[in-house]
Amino acid sequence: MQGWMIENGFLRTGKFSEMSAWMRNASKKQGIRLKVFGNDRFLIRYGETGMTLEGMEERPDFILFWDKDVELASAFEALHIPVFNCAEAIAACDDKSRTHRILSAGNIPMPDTIRAPMTFANVGYTNTEFLSEAEERLSYPFVIKECFGSFGAQVYLIHDRAEARRLLETIGGKPMIFQKYIRTSTGRDVRINMVGEEPVAAMLRCNPGDFRANVTNGGSMRPYTPTPEQIALAQKACRMLKLDFAGVDLLFGEDERPVLCEVNSNAHVKNIFDCTGIDVGESIFAHIRSRLGQGC
Repeated sequence: MQGWMIENGFLRTGKFSEMSAWMRNASKKQGIRLKVFGNDRFLIRYGETGMTLEGMEERPDFILFWDKDVELASAFEALHIPVFNCAEAIAACDDKSRTHRILSAGNIPMPDTIRAPMTFANVGYTNTEFLSEAEERLSYPFVIKECFGSFGAQVYLIHDRAEARRLLETIGGKPMIFQKYIRTSTGRDVRINMVGEEPVAAMLRCNPGDFRANVTNGGSMRPYTPTPEQIALAQKACRMLKLDFAGVDLLFGEDERPVLCEVNSNAHVKNIFDCTGIDVGESIFAHIRSRLGQGC
């Protein structure tokens, strides 16, 4: 079996290079030949006769799509190539507003969330009266998240109207959401790596110096055994978002009740290996083999 892994062709940092090498090694353990390409290798061309994909010199058995170029993932799907995760799932996770909209239809416990009104990058917010509704519903402090972001870098804890206005000016026209601050989970959360319907690995992340628990922001990690309630929540979220695999982040609500924070369609697997010794990448390729009917 031969697969392709698509990564972003413009992110050539050590963290991402390490990820592609890791996944190549994991694929070998499952007897899969894996080629890695940047998304810049392929150009989508539209014309009278339909869509063509420039750069397609051969056809893989499947594509592991480790990027957020949703249009490219959709183009591969249009050629009837199995894509993991599918374009729809990637799009649903990439946009935090869309994630919460989809999950809100399924009684998923999550922070009370308000989507900021859409504006334009060259206009910004010429008035901020809509903040009154967020203040009334959420109260200060509350969390502002850019809809598109990773590693907790675009997540902010806001303490008053003046701080909120300053941040809106800084973010400008980027889509964002406002969320209730889950005080009971300050500086801690759980990451569960799901593959198929199974929790393959989990870790508890803690950061006494930041409300965000992300390891990238200085948090620590240790192996964690998720509760049946946490597993059931992660399974349901993955089903609703049509994910084959994901990193599901859960907060601790009142009485330690799990609250969904966000879902990552292509969560990095190195940290959780360092924490637990479990290779999630190998489980992903075993799942793909199973989905394609070629066993493990």
